[in-house]
Amino acid sequence: MSKEIIINHTPLETRVAVMEDNVVTELYQEREKEKGVVGNIYKGRVLKVLPGMESAFVDIGLEKASFLYVDDVLPDFTVFDDFDEGNGERSHSYSYSGNRSKERRPPIDQLIKEGQEILVQVSKGPIGTKGARITGHLSIPGRNLVFMPTMDSVGVSRQISEERERHRLKEIVNRLRPEKSGFIIRTVAENRSEDEFRTDINFLVSLWDGILQKYNHATAPAMVYEDLNLTSRIIRDLMNGDVRKLIIDDEGEYSRARVFMREYLPRYVGILESFHRRQPIYDYYGIEAEIDRSFSHKVWLRSGGYIVIDHTEALTAIDVNTGRFVGKASHEETILKTNLEAVQEVVYQLKLRNIGGIIIIDLIDMESPQHRQKVYQALKEELKNDKARSKILQISEIGLVEMTRKRDRENLGRLITTSCPYCDGTGRIKSLSTIAFDLFREIERMNLGARRLGPLTINVHPDVADYLMTEERDYLEQLQTKVGQSFTLRSLETFHHEQFEVFEF
Repeated sequence: MSKEIIINHTPLETRVAVMEDNVVTELYQEREKEKGVVGNIYKGRVLKVLPGMESAFVDIGLEKASFLYVDDVLPDFTVFDDFDEGNGERSHSYSYSGNRSKERRPPIDQLIKEGQEILVQVSKGPIGTKGARITGHLSIPGRNLVFMPTMDSVGVSRQISEERERHRLKEIVNRLRPEKSGFIIRTVAENRSEDEFRTDINFLVSLWDGILQKYNHATAPAMVYEDLNLTSRIIRDLMNGDVRKLIIDDEGEYSRARVFMREYLPRYVGILESFHRRQPIYDYYGIEAEIDRSFSHKVWLRSGGYIVIDHTEALTAIDVNTGRFVGKASHEETILKTNLEAVQEVVYQLKLRNIGGIIIIDLIDMESPQHRQKVYQALKEELKNDKARSKILQISEIGLVEMTRKRDRENLGRLITTSCPYCDGTGRIKSLSTIAFDLFREIERMNLGARRLGPLTINVHPDVADYLMTEERDYLEQLQTKVGQSFTLRSLETFHHEQFEVFEF
C-alpha cells in the first residue's frame, strides 16, 4: 500500500497528514506554543511521595506536577551522578529486567524521598486535567534502534518475524553495544547492515553522554533533552519503502528536512518534494475537509447509516444507527451490513482522531450469534492495521463492545477545540488559536488572486480580537507586510466565536 506524507508548515504550527491510496489515515499537529513533551528528559525534584498510592508527584517544570508510579522508579537514581566528565564514561550502570514482583519490590518511600533530584522522561503527555506521566526507565529513539541506558539487554521488534533475521540483528547489536546498555531493534531495521547499526549506536551513546553532562550542571526542575520536532520525528519514525512521496509546502522546513534526511536517511532523499502550487496544500489534497470531519459529532456511513461519537472524562462512547439505510433484504441483514460498515469507520476514526482509553461501541442489536461473531472478527481484522495497542471483549448480547486503546497524546478533537462558552462545556467549538490560523489562511488565499489587494477590514468576535492583538500580534504584522496592505481589526459582540469576515474597504 503506497503512502504519501503531506506536511503543512507555518511559523505557528506544523500539520502532518499520512495518506494511503489517497485516503487520510493519520493526522498529527504540533504548535510552537503548545509543543508536546512526550520523550523529553528532565531533571526533576520529588514534591510528594504517596506510599498508599505507590506513586509520587515530581516537579519537572511543567504547569502541573508529573506522576511517577513505583514500577517506573529506578532502585538507585544516584547512578546518574556518577558520570565522569573527564572521559565521558559512567563509573557504573544500573540494569533492570523489568519483572520485579510486587512481593519483592521495595515500597516507593524506600526508593525516593521528597526533595530528591531525579532524571526522568515523559512517557505520556498531560491529558485533560491530568499531569504528565514520567518514568525513570529512559529510552532514546534513533532510526534503527531505541537506546535504553538503564537496561542491559537487547530486544527485537515483534513485527520482525523471520527467526534467522532476528538472530542476525541481535548478534550485531550485542557485538556493537557498550557494556551494560540496552537496545530495542526497531521494525525498520530489518535487513540493515552492520555499519548502519554502528552509526546509530555511536550517535545515541554520544547523545546520552551529553544528557548526563547537562543533568550534572542543571538545577531542578530543568529539561536536559528535547525530542525532535514533528517533521523530523515523522521522517525518523515513518519513512520506509511504503512511502512514495514526502511533500512539504514551506521552503525553510523543506531545506531542514533535506539536511536531516541527507545525514540520517540518504536513501530516501529522492522522495522529498517541495510544494509550489498557489492553492494551499491541504486544500489541494482535500485534507482540510477531513480535519473538519475529524471532530464532527456525527459521521455518516456510505450506506446511509451513521455513527455518533461522544467523549467524556472517563471514556469514549460510539453509537451506531441505521439512519436512512433500509436495505434490500431482511431486517437482520440490514443490521449486519450497517454494523460491518460501522466497525470499519469506527477504527478509521479512532486512528484519525487518536482516540484512546476506554471505548464503548453500541452496535445495533443482532439476534444471531453468528452475526455477532462476524462483526467481532471484522473489528479485530480492522484493528490489526492500527499501530496503537488495543484490547477488545466479545460483543455482548445487547450489542455492546468494550475495548481499550493505548493513548499517549491528546486526541485531535481536544487539541483543536476548546470548551464552548455557549453550552457551558457540553459541546466543542474551535479554539481561539485555531480560529486565528483559519483567518490567516483565508487572508493567504485572498492574496493568491491575480490583482493586488487593497486595505483589509477584519471582523471577529471580541475574544478572537483580543487573542490576535496579544498572542499573535507579531504574526499579524508579518502578514500585513507580506500582503503589502494595512489591516483594520474590528470586534463585534454579535459574532459567534468561530465567525469572521475579511473584506477590502
